[in-house]
Amino acid sequence: MKEEKLALPVGVTLDRFIMRHQEQFPYASGELSQLLRDIALAGKIINREINRAGLSNIAGAYGSQNVQGEEQQKLDVVADIRFTRALRNGGEVCGIISEEEEDYIDTGNYKGKYIVAIDPLDGSSNIDVNVSIGTIFSIYRRRSPIGTPVQPEDFLQRGVDQVASGYVLYGSSSIMVYTTGQGVNGFTYEPSIGEFILSHPEIRTPKNGKIFSCNEGYYYLYDESIRQYIDQCKREKLMARYIGSLVADFHRNMLKGGIYLYPATPKSPQGKLRLMYECNALAFVIEQAGGMATDGQRRIMEIEPTGFHQRAPLFIGSPQMVKSIEAMMNQARVPNPTTSL
Repeated sequence: MKEEKLALPVGVTLDRFIMRHQEQFPYASGELSQLLRDIALAGKIINREINRAGLSNIAGAYGSQNVQGEEQQKLDVVADIRFTRALRNGGEVCGIISEEEEDYIDTGNYKGKYIVAIDPLDGSSNIDVNVSIGTIFSIYRRRSPIGTPVQPEDFLQRGVDQVASGYVLYGSSSIMVYTTGQGVNGFTYEPSIGEFILSHPEIRTPKNGKIFSCNEGYYYLYDESIRQYIDQCKREKLMARYIGSLVADFHRNMLKGGIYLYPATPKSPQGKLRLMYECNALAFVIEQAGGMATDGQRRIMEIEPTGFHQRAPLFIGSPQMVKSIEAMMNQARVPNPTTSL
């Protein structure tokens, strides 16, 4: 007994957890498990880079724009390289779409069964001010025959076709959260041993919450129904919490209960967030945690994609809150018979 107290267990590592749950995928022969390990490895490397950002010449703007027309940060470029390299070298991925690349990446791994859609570093403009940022990823099985080059149709799949998705949040501690359709689990990085340790098993989001997260600077650009919902949140004395890093806002709301809103605006009539590697990935996670994700009319994961960088509005979080705003938006779309005469 004394000896056991001297050497208490450190917990379940990510690798061990993945191996124990590998039987949940009868069609897989360890490839998906290896792919998740490759993502975790790249996450560890990015965690190292972020932790020394203030002490090295790796913070700040890179001096160019990505395909979205957004100014790239140096760490955007670094993260894109690190994840692409890890996924290519792992051998399980035949193709990648990234926020930082205009076209898809053919990894040359023609025997790979999977494709990955990824935002290598979401919220990277917050690096210089030490605010939490993250990586978002989504995994699909390829549609083209194994052994052939990857095709565009391999990527243009609905969110319901995902086999796994998740994110890595780099904050006061770094945590990797993912789902394979069997619930949601979170693993906190323990740097002294270089392992992700299970810290948040079987995450469930509260059915209702007290947090709403949106950019209120755009308040007068939102549709009237969105403004009404925000006003209702304030009347009910809910807490306004908005970091400006999607992963950080989402993670907090999933654990504590809340809703994240990024509606369409006149400047971004199709929405701002990317469907393939932001909305779908987080929608899969929140649904597995008992929450909801919608674009205001449709379930996010049922939207048929038409482009790699397609955008969508996003309302995601505790189910009662998402249903409430969706009802307001639907009611606003119903024509008033007295005014249509």
